[in-house]
Formats: sequence, C-alpha cells, structure tokens
Amino acid sequence: METLTHATFPADPSTPAEVGGTLILALPKGRILSELAPVLARAGIQPAADLEDEGSRRLRFETNHPGLDVVRVRSFDVATFVAHGAAQIGVCGADVLMEFDDDQIYAPLDLGIGRCRVSVAAPVELAGQDLGAASRLSVATKYPAIARRHFAQRGIQADIVHLNGAMELAPSLGLARVIVDLVQTGSTLKANGLVETEVIANVTSRLIVNRTALKTRPEAISGWISRFRAALAERDAR
Repeated sequence: METLTHATFPADPSTPAEVGGTLILALPKGRILSELAPVLARAGIQPAADLEDEGSRRLRFETNHPGLDVVRVRSFDVATFVAHGAAQIGVCGADVLMEFDDDQIYAPLDLGIGRCRVSVAAPVELAGQDLGAASRLSVATKYPAIARRHFAQRGIQADIVHLNGAMELAPSLGLARVIVDLVQTGSTLKANGLVETEVIANVTSRLIVNRTALKTRPEAISGWISRFRAALAERDAR
C-alpha cells in the first residue's frame, strides 16, 4: 500500500489501547474494500495483509497504529456496529445510511468511491406503464424503508417483499411486480429481463462515526476524520 509522510496530513491520532481503548474501524467486505485501499494508504493506515483476502476467516485485523484495529463486516452491519458504539468509525454506502437512518451516526465525509444508485426496476414489458396509476404495488427489495418512502411520495402503498438477494427473480416468479435494488452497470437487470425505470438516489461511500464516541474521544476521532479529509484532498488533487 502507498503511504504518506506524517508531514502530509495531521499527526497520528491513535492512542494506545489502555488510553480509552482501541478504536475500531468497521469496513465493508467486497468491492468497496478494494476501492477503499488507496484511501486507507493515503490516510497512513496499513491493515494486516489478509484484510482483503476473502478466504481469510479472521474478522478483526491489526493495523500499523497500536490504537486502531479494523473489522471486516457486511455493509449494513457497518452501520449497526457504529450506531451501537461497537465500532467508533466506519465506511458504508449512502444507501445504507438512507435505510438505517440512525441519529447516532454522523457522516462527515463523502469518500467518492463505490459509485452506484438505488433504483426501481421492472420487467421490460412493464417499463412503459405508469406505475403511479396504481394505489398499491408489490415491491421486492432489501431496502424496505427507502422503497416505502419513495412510493409514498407518489401516493402508492408499497407492499414489501423483503429479500436479501436475488431480487431480479422476483418479478418473473410472481413474487413482486417491481424491485428496488442497488444498480451499478445494469447488466444483471438486463440478463434477467428487467430495465431500470427510476433512479431513487445516487450512492457513494461515506466515512461515518459514532456521535457519542466523537464527544467522549474528540481528539482521536477528529484526528482520523482530518486524516481521511487530507487523504481525499491529496487524491483529488492528482
């Protein structure tokens, strides 16, 4: 990983474990973790080498800072860990924050990675129809709160079928009329006979922190926010 000199960004905000305890940085598995690696490097964070190894059974990883450890969890679980204070800092998509909507989570930085969108998709044969003419609509999604809010704004009651994956199968198998899902290229939709009909929100990944931790350990948490901010500025200047 690329690292920067300490002169490039704020001084090391880490504190030894015995001073307030080790800070935990919760990171999502998969594509976002790979995109995040250069940002971590610019912020001076070098996690253990097996962090990006999907075959590693470890979930908690040491870093080059004695007062900072990393945990690797699912994106939605990042928000849960941070909201409940199990992790003081984390990275997750704006889609998770929209769905989770917890007042203990503060999102000070847009990291500009993991670009995608939360969209409504329907079978190709329904794409031209006015879904707003219906008062109720069956929707398959892992984003029930986002879907309900979106359709409620149009005067439609969304009957939610909550799925954690394989949303694209729902319309063809009669489980739901449309889906609300995360879309990056749209290739999976196309392969399953669906087409994007509406974009609800564009999504990027955010740095999030626990509000209570920010109050009780302001120097350490603010120090890491400053490091990430400096890392983004250095990246974007290139």
